[in-house]
Amino acid sequence: MTTARAAVVRAAGDAPRVETIELRDPGPGQVRVRLAATGVCHSDLSLANGTMVQPFPAVLGHEGAGRVVATGDGVNLHEGDAVVLNWSPSCRECWFCAHGEPYLCVRATEAASQPYAQLEDGTDVYPGLGVAAFATETVVNEDACVRVGDDVPLHQAAVLGCAMLTGVGAVLNAARVEPGESVVVVGLGGVGLCAVQGARIAGAGPIIAVDPAAEKGVLARKLGATDALQPSPELAKQVRALTGGRGADHAIECVGRGETIRAAWSSTRRGGHATILGMGARTDTVSFNALEIAHFARTLQGCMFGASDPERDLPVLLEHVRAGRLDVETLVTSRIGLDAVDVAFADLEAGRGARSLIVFDG
Repeated sequence: MTTARAAVVRAAGDAPRVETIELRDPGPGQVRVRLAATGVCHSDLSLANGTMVQPFPAVLGHEGAGRVVATGDGVNLHEGDAVVLNWSPSCRECWFCAHGEPYLCVRATEAASQPYAQLEDGTDVYPGLGVAAFATETVVNEDACVRVGDDVPLHQAAVLGCAMLTGVGAVLNAARVEPGESVVVVGLGGVGLCAVQGARIAGAGPIIAVDPAAEKGVLARKLGATDALQPSPELAKQVRALTGGRGADHAIECVGRGETIRAAWSSTRRGGHATILGMGARTDTVSFNALEIAHFARTLQGCMFGASDPERDLPVLLEHVRAGRLDVETLVTSRIGLDAVDVAFADLEAGRGARSLIVFDG
């Protein structure tokens, strides 16, 4: 057994508390990873407060990067390898994987339901989204790791594991935005700001960023948005004024609320496309009247994990980082220690900042 320091959530609604946990040694097909950095994602907050299903007690955190420090039998990774953690590993065998949709793999979340460590009193601990990256070290299956080179700092590579794969992937893989098409991004958290960058990389224009916080509009402009708006009943009209009176070719919704999904839909042109990334509550609903569905001929599609395959897409994102096309540093608006996860959660709830990054290596 190996001890680690981790931010443990004992029950849904509890605040995370840093405790010592005991990690099992890596078994066959497993590795132990020492974290360098972990991003704090809104999905972690949704797991902590019970919006998304999670067994407890749990160590959350799924957007991490670090180095392998121990291996079990039968793995191809080695001690010292730099890796980005993959919270949605695909089995490559189920129907979805066989049909080119590994981001919908039926086995991707299996690890989250299996205890991976213990508290000091012997209580089993579960890994949030199978990764448990709010900790100095974690033990994961080898397929939950994507090896990366040493030329991109691990504190930058960490954010690629969820925010970038989801936000950029939604634009390039799911919406398939073409050069010259107009894009409106609703919600400018970490994922939304990555979607803005994905739209810029795709050659979109105009790129319209929408968020209640004016400072996030400033960030979005720095990352490629041509216009920044705040939500209002006039949003669709404002978007049409910026898109030749038609509405946007694409809307990327990154909030997960009925009202913002509806706003994204209404902001697209006839024949336009609304792609929904935000993970909302089961009790929230969106309404459409029967006439508008056919009349506007819009497409409304959900998007899981940016329709990404980390093994395929992470190397592409790394090339964009190396070439300066993806800006990770601007995306990270707060660097914190492990004991400040609850502060990062409060910032998410209040809509402050973009990405908080837990830095373990100083």
